[in-house]
Amino acid sequence: MDLVAIVNRYHDALNRLDLAAVDAMLADNAEYHSPSIGALVGKAAIMAAVRSYFAEYPDQKAVDDVVEAVDSTRVRSQWRLKATSRSTGELYERRGSEVITIGPEGLLTRVEVADS
Repeated sequence: MDLVAIVNRYHDALNRLDLAAVDAMLADNAEYHSPSIGALVGKAAIMAAVRSYFAEYPDQKAVDDVVEAVDSTRVRSQWRLKATSRSTGELYERRGSEVITIGPEGLLTRVEVADS
């Protein structure tokens, strides 16, 4: 299983706002941890947050600077993104990293985001 390719597909789906593809890549019991939103547990909670985020920032584009395997189940990425707030028109820029854990079935089981 090519973990880096899985993460690249996940990030590509996010950039294309292909929420059905993102949903299909998450394990039912997946966890998402981010300093901006806290902890989300379960695919339904994660997808609700993703839908809400992209409703506010529909033009987000993220660029990966690094995507590399950490071990046999985890991939680390460093990224930067830009988006415009739909409600305020303000530019939102962020840099961060994440460690994504992928289960034996190829689904994302945990995403841990850190701001840079």
